[in-house]
Amino acid sequence: MSDNQLRLVWIYPDLLSTYGDQGNALVVERRARQRGLDVARLDVRSDQPIPTSGDIYLIGGGEDRPQRLAAERLRRDGHLHRAVENGAIVFSVCAGYQILGHEFINDLGQREPGLGLLDVVSVRGEGERCVGDVLGDIDPQLGLPPLTGFENHQGVTHLGATARPFARTRIGKGNGTGDGTEGAYNGTVFGTYMHGPVLARNPLIADLLLKLALDVNALPPIDDHWYEALRTERIAAAQQPA
Repeated sequence: MSDNQLRLVWIYPDLLSTYGDQGNALVVERRARQRGLDVARLDVRSDQPIPTSGDIYLIGGGEDRPQRLAAERLRRDGHLHRAVENGAIVFSVCAGYQILGHEFINDLGQREPGLGLLDVVSVRGEGERCVGDVLGDIDPQLGLPPLTGFENHQGVTHLGATARPFARTRIGKGNGTGDGTEGAYNGTVFGTYMHGPVLARNPLIADLLLKLALDVNALPPIDDHWYEALRTERIAAAQQPA
């Protein structure tokens, strides 16, 4: 942050906002303003350049063809790499998560290069689609409560040596590899398959992004009554017998 203003960038809402993931931007913005922060939010369409001066970048999910178009344009643009080099935080969901990796399978059935910001590779799963509520335990190093979310993907994502699992599932498929991992992160770059939107279900993840951006260990408390009610409801739903 500079000039006491948090710069929040929502990437390609015209391509990657199929599953309500724009709610993640709303949650981060709202929780920052509740702490008295001045927030400048920029929604960057796919025909616009990505700014390099943002503090937090959010990327959502999308269908296969928009995912390929988003990856092509982000590679050409190159500015997200520069933002990460400048210390920016990136939080990505589903298609956005796969784009941050080394490669994924596109809508043409071909291997599509990703951005290489996460040490992961995504392929197309051959079994049943991963759909349903997920409950998991976030990496203890991040100091966060259990993860709740909704997955809807055919992809299988394999983690490389430098990527840490974001969470380990108790319920749900997560990365789809069968090892119980869900999502990945390295430094200030995060990826997950969770929709919901995931930051509405897990507001303390939004707070983690804010703390990283502010370079602080704690934030002033705010009323989390609504969020906790949602969490309680969705965690209970995930635990119901199929």
